[in-house]
Amino acid sequence: MTTTTARLCVAAVLALASAPLADRAGAQPAAPQTAPKVAPKEAPKEAPKEAPKAAPGGVARLPAVDVPGFWDPKRRPDRPDVTQLPTQIRFVTTEDYPPFSFRGEDGRPAGFNVDIARAICQELAITCTLEIMPFGELVAALDEGKADAAIAGIAITPESRKTVDFTDRYFRSPARFVGRRVDRPAGAGAQATPEQVTPGSIASRTVGVIGGTAHEAFLRDLFAETAIRAYPDAAALRAALRKGEVDLIFGDGVELALWLNGTQSQNCCAFVGGPFTESRYFGEGMGVAVKRGNEALRQSLNYAFAQLWEEGVYTDLYLRWFPISVY
Repeated sequence: MTTTTARLCVAAVLALASAPLADRAGAQPAAPQTAPKVAPKEAPKEAPKEAPKAAPGGVARLPAVDVPGFWDPKRRPDRPDVTQLPTQIRFVTTEDYPPFSFRGEDGRPAGFNVDIARAICQELAITCTLEIMPFGELVAALDEGKADAAIAGIAITPESRKTVDFTDRYFRSPARFVGRRVDRPAGAGAQATPEQVTPGSIASRTVGVIGGTAHEAFLRDLFAETAIRAYPDAAALRAALRKGEVDLIFGDGVELALWLNGTQSQNCCAFVGGPFTESRYFGEGMGVAVKRGNEALRQSLNYAFAQLWEEGVYTDLYLRWFPISVY
């Protein structure tokens, strides 16, 4: 990543135009270790709860998009005291983490995190700035007072909590299995890919995974009877599935969803079974990081998140950036 920084400043009521302590969510180590407000939108759209339909070859087609909710409707954060907030919120993010944060074709910051920051500032009716910087410099920017909040996929972990404070979780990437779409003649005798994945249902299958990751550790601990093959990177792993070297692959849900929705997959494959979110292996998810002790800002951001969920704004942004269900 270039160390050149770019700053984008716009009034928020219109639009917000490798340090171990801050690992990216989804990149876990192998071992477990008062201005007028915008009119409220309709209630969050819940994904249909219909039973999955089987595609040719037995791979289940899950409901279109299941939007996760991370906010308890019974827990309502207090409305922030505007006198306790700064005159503007200085957000920092990165440009190398699509679809969360990257530079668009026009060179301006784009992505799910950028849109979330924009929506937060609009909800709080406060002016914001957004600065791009290398991931390894985010926490130092908070500590040194150069930024107020980092929204860059910083994983919430016991180690990161020692250095920064986090808002409530606003995203969590689950682990998922993916299998091939295969047309089989009736009575061909081939085993269909199971619609649900349990240690017993895939005990006789071969599963590919990227070696040295939390996903491999999870498989070896909980799917011990399954034949596991480790591959050096995502490209090799996906090629193995397409060529039939393995029956299933297991990995990060977001990365797999983007692949399934892109041209490189050639519509070969689909998610199989449901998500796995064991925090011991896959972390607690993402939160906005603020300097330790900045409770006023942290609570204000939590209030904004709860409002964005209740008003349906979060759902709209999620559907924009995750057209294939991560969950």
